[in-house]
Amino acid sequence: MECDTIAHLDDGRYALIEIKLGSDAAIETGAATLKRLAGLIDTSKMRAPSFLAILTGVGDFAYQRADGIYVIPIGTLGC
Repeated sequence: MECDTIAHLDDGRYALIEIKLGSDAAIETGAATLKRLAGLIDTSKMRAPSFLAILTGVGDFAYQRADGIYVIPIGTLGC
């Protein structure tokens, strides 16, 4: 099991991020992967992720899903 990238800060906080080109099905797949991976982390030995996110190639705005996962279209990052 893997995720596409991990954003890690010097103070030990981190986030798990999946990258998907788009479509609702791809976002659902990414969310399922992130939840499974986060569930495998032994939080007695390391912190839980600060957040889970899916970086996608399509969309006009970022939002947080009901399960707490952020969906972030690349265009909203000002790149």
